[in-house]
Amino acid sequence: MMELLDPRVDFVFKRIFASENNKDVLLAFLNRVFMDAGDSPLEEVVLLNPYTDKDDPLDKQSIFDIWAKTVDGMLINIEMQLFNKYDMEKRTLYYWSKRYSGQMQTGGRYSELKKCVTINILNYKVLPNEHTHSVFHLREDSSGAPLNDDIEIHFLELPKLKQSAVPGEGGLVNWLLFLKGNDNSNWEVLRMNEPALRKAMETLEFLSQDSEARRRYEDRQKFLHDEASQRDGAQREGFAKGLQEGIKEGIEEGKKEGLELGKVEGIKLGKVEGLELGKEVGLREGKLEVARNLLAMGLDRSAIQTATGLTDEEMKSI
Repeated sequence: MMELLDPRVDFVFKRIFASENNKDVLLAFLNRVFMDAGDSPLEEVVLLNPYTDKDDPLDKQSIFDIWAKTVDGMLINIEMQLFNKYDMEKRTLYYWSKRYSGQMQTGGRYSELKKCVTINILNYKVLPNEHTHSVFHLREDSSGAPLNDDIEIHFLELPKLKQSAVPGEGGLVNWLLFLKGNDNSNWEVLRMNEPALRKAMETLEFLSQDSEARRRYEDRQKFLHDEASQRDGAQREGFAKGLQEGIKEGIEEGKKEGLELGKVEGIKLGKVEGLELGKEVGLREGKLEVARNLLAMGLDRSAIQTATGLTDEEMKSI
């Protein structure tokens, strides 16, 4: 049996959903996403960067996101991520802001800015919930009132798709089961209910049989794996280096803290020892003063020594 290409590889994903001949596939998929979020379906969509043979899998300048626009000017960006690049939330906001602000021409008016929608399809978990489909807007915390409707961000996290998801029920789940790509035994059920999804499957089957498409797919897959491996390697190296530097800094900090602590404890100990020594010196000086007074009164030397406890040497000193 022919091994199908993985539709989650961005190069293949764009070929399926962003070819001019497959605009109906993209429209159907987008409508399932929007309807799953409670929005109205779209009537038409225009591809702003359709797939072409110039989309070289090894060219870093090639854009494998899908950029589209509705008839009323709403901008849509769809991104498929096979591997975790981390900081996805901030990355999403950054690229959303570029698309939004990029509409403004010199001398343009803010009122002309159109809504921008970002749809992230992720082959990994990123959000701290169990929702396969999460949607974000700009809302007031207490009332939930929207500031405006210009920002809309979707996260479709494929690993969160439940094992019990039943194909053929209709809706977004059928498309996600197709994209997850690890079980095509249910494809016949999916084909019957979704004509556009059937076309997506047929496109994937055609690509899987095309030797040039498979070569480009393997090049892209290798590139993505190498990129992920280099990133993970850099993270591990950075962690190890950071650990070593942390230990070194910790030792230096420990020395400083130990020195300061030693000073404090030394002062405390010095005070105690000084007090004891002061007591001893004060007691001796007191005895000597008493002995001097007794001698001046003509008392016997041996009796004075017995009374004060002074040594022979100490008696001689006075």
